[in-house]
Amino acid sequence: MYQYSNFDHEFVAQRVAQFRAQVARRLDGSLSEEEFKPLRLMNGLYLQLHAYMLRVAIPYGTLNSRQMDQLAMIAERWDKGYGHFTTRQNIQFNWPKLEDVPDILQALADVEMHATQTSGNTIRNVTADHFAGAAADEIADPRPIAELIRQWSTDHPEFQFLPRKFKIAVTGSPHDRAVTQAHDIGLRMTEQNGSRGFEVIVGGGLGRTPMIGKTLSPFVPLEDLLPYLEAVVSTYNLLGRRDNKYKARIKITTHEHGIDEIKQRVDAQFAKIKPLFSGADLQILKDIERHFEPPKLKPAAPAGAAQTVAQTPAFRAWRDTNITAHKVPGYAIVSVSLKKPGATPGDATAEQMRALAQVARNFGHDALRISHEQNVILPYVHLADLPQVYQALRQADLATANIGLISDIIACPGMDYCALATARSIPVAQQIATRFEALKLEHDIGPLKLKISGCINACGHHHLGHIGILGLEKAGVESYQITLGGDAGAEAEIGTRAGPGFGADEIVPAIERLILGYLHLRRDETESFLEAYRRLGLAPFKALLYPQEKKAA
Repeated sequence: MYQYSNFDHEFVAQRVAQFRAQVARRLDGSLSEEEFKPLRLMNGLYLQLHAYMLRVAIPYGTLNSRQMDQLAMIAERWDKGYGHFTTRQNIQFNWPKLEDVPDILQALADVEMHATQTSGNTIRNVTADHFAGAAADEIADPRPIAELIRQWSTDHPEFQFLPRKFKIAVTGSPHDRAVTQAHDIGLRMTEQNGSRGFEVIVGGGLGRTPMIGKTLSPFVPLEDLLPYLEAVVSTYNLLGRRDNKYKARIKITTHEHGIDEIKQRVDAQFAKIKPLFSGADLQILKDIERHFEPPKLKPAAPAGAAQTVAQTPAFRAWRDTNITAHKVPGYAIVSVSLKKPGATPGDATAEQMRALAQVARNFGHDALRISHEQNVILPYVHLADLPQVYQALRQADLATANIGLISDIIACPGMDYCALATARSIPVAQQIATRFEALKLEHDIGPLKLKISGCINACGHHHLGHIGILGLEKAGVESYQITLGGDAGAEAEIGTRAGPGFGADEIVPAIERLILGYLHLRRDETESFLEAYRRLGLAPFKALLYPQEKKAA
């Protein structure tokens, strides 16, 4: 993974010292909250319902064990003993005291981490495929490109005050695990005549106006990528609306002007910008690529007592759901679920973070990843070590065998934490997960992406769920809308609203009716929920959700 240069260390140290002085001025009253707000947002510090929240960047979702240990220490020393991993491959601490935040930022800097540009109208943390570098289906590891973009965008003088926040996702695989079509810019690695480049997608996004991105260019050669991105963002910076924050994202700009006009403007800007780069970015990329050489894979650890668990049904269930094929024979990608039924999706305690760090050291070549699905990935595990990995995870209460199943729910913090939320997300996720655990149906149901957002901003990606749930407030009461048929993969699709919302006491029974009905509707046990929905359409599923309408008819 990328190691900081002297410049990186000095840059982050200066930012910490700068913010320490700003916090001191806020605490002594020299700065009002209004004056302090833009300064704290530049450093990832929000003011939520009950306390400050610090959002820490995990660039392209990559961590080592030392960094995970440091996050555990921060959680214990300055928070309430846990952290929350997000759909942006970040971690959030929900209870820091303002006076402690500079010390937290210094602790992050000590392990080459930061909170820069995790907020504000700027280019946010660049996300990537969480299996990058290990996936059997990828063309190449996209993380060097993600790191190049991170370096280019950090403190870029032209892009610190964009019309609205700006998000970039990168994948090196045709199987899109980075949700590229729901980002302001999505980059999909591809090959043309033996040369690598990227399909550039613009104008994706969720929120109150969900849109699937459009292809701006089917192939941008690697040597042109960074100036081309600069042309895209600078074009948006000039065209993007600043009169209405709800219409300020590039998806609205693209919609209002049309993809053809955007392309003409970007191409014209690119022609001006390209000569200014003169290959410097490619030399920087070569230096970055050296940091992402695959680890020297070691043989499996000697068999221990944990080998006995290999014969248990619990281990086999975990292996069946949580293991993904690796590009290297004899190795596996392990997905660690942070979605134990009844727990808060995406939360990890300090003890669990330390356990993950130890497993990575012992069995995972010191590599950890955070997925946009709020789980943790061990990308390099020998097949023979799986029983020992499973036992270590089980001891840390991290061996839930549900990756890709109905209880592997993406959920935003909702009204339990967020000042923008209009309904609770966490209790709904907990109730759905525990209900289907009690029914013992998860494995019979098969692959299913259920996603929950507590407000129209859609941080839980509900639009892209096979089943999406949006919590709203209506006349002082929580109401939950259901959307069906969304998909975050290569053929991304926005879900269709099924009908009127459900009350807080109605939403879990509604989901239960829907799922039990699907089991009868599907062609056979191999047909997934999404496949059945696409074959049959909305009507039979809507009838399951609203049986009273069927009776009335």
